[in-house]
Amino acid sequence: MILTVTMNPAYDMTYRVERFERGQAHRVRSVEQRIGGKGINVTRVLNQLGKYARATGFSDHAFAAAAELELPVDFVHALPWVRRTVVISESEDGTATALWEPGARVSNPHAAEQLAIRVSGLLPDINGLVIAGSLPGGVDPALPAVLASTAVEAGVPTICDVDGEALRLAAGVPGVVLMPNTAELVRLTDRTPTTPAEVVAAARPLVDRGVGAIIATRGAHGMIAVTGKGAWSATLPEPLAGNPTGAGDSAAAAVIAALSERTEPEWPAILADAVATSAAAVVIPVAGEIDRTLRDRLAPTVLVEEL
Repeated sequence: MILTVTMNPAYDMTYRVERFERGQAHRVRSVEQRIGGKGINVTRVLNQLGKYARATGFSDHAFAAAAELELPVDFVHALPWVRRTVVISESEDGTATALWEPGARVSNPHAAEQLAIRVSGLLPDINGLVIAGSLPGGVDPALPAVLASTAVEAGVPTICDVDGEALRLAAGVPGVVLMPNTAELVRLTDRTPTTPAEVVAAARPLVDRGVGAIIATRGAHGMIAVTGKGAWSATLPEPLAGNPTGAGDSAAAAVIAALSERTEPEWPAILADAVATSAAAVVIPVAGEIDRTLRDRLAPTVLVEEL
C-alpha cells in the first residue's frame, strides 16, 4: 500500500467555457466538482496505475464523508471547513486558469500529533509515502519533515512535494525525494536556473548533503532528476497543450509507484515514465486523472539524456 498525506485538501471546481476573456461575462458550458488536493490527486492516479493507495491528512467531517465514497481514506478531522480551487478550462484550446483559496486554519490543537501517530501506525503496512500540497494555517511547517523523517528511518520511500519553509525543512531529511517545480526550486536554492546544467548545479548541493533525489518538474521543458548516482533530463519530442493542473501530482504518482517496488531505482526509466504520466494528465480537463492509453503511447517516445 502507498499512503498519501494531504494537509490542505480542496473541493476542485472545474468550469468549462468556450474561451475565457478577462473582464467579460461568460456562459459556462459545464461544471464539475470533486474532492481534491495534491495528495488525493496522487492517490487517484496511483489507483489508475494499479497501485493500492490510501489518503490521509486533515479535513472536516463533510469532506471526509465525501472522500470515503470514492477512495480509501483515514483523515484527521481538524479543519472547520474545506477550501475550494477553481479551474476555468477553455474548450477552444485547452488553456486553464486556476484560482486557489488559502483554506481554513486548523482548529484541533492536537491535529499534528494525531496525524503523526496515524502515519507512524501505518508504516509497517506501506511501501511508499507521498506528502504533498500546501499547509493550512496553524500547522508547523516542520510537520512534513517530521513525517518524512519517521518514514525514511523506517525504510519507506518518501516523496515530499511541498513548498516554502516546509520544503526547506524537508530538504534536511536524509534520503527523502523532493519534487519542486521551477519556482519552488528557485525559492529552495536561492538560484534561478534556466538550463539543465544550471538546474543540476542548483540541486547538487542538496543531494550532496543527503537528499535522496531531486526531481525538478519544468512544465513543457520536461523534468530533471538529480541523484547521488547521476543526473538526467527527460522531455517529450513535442509538448502537449492542455490543463497542467495535476500534472505534477501524476508525476509524483509515477515516481512513488516505481520506488515502492523496493528495488534499486533506475532513474532514467523512472523519469521517462514520470514525464509520460504527467503528459497523460495534461490532456484531461480535471486533476487526478490520466489518459492511460496516451501514457503507454508516449512513454517510448520520451527523450532521456544523461547530464
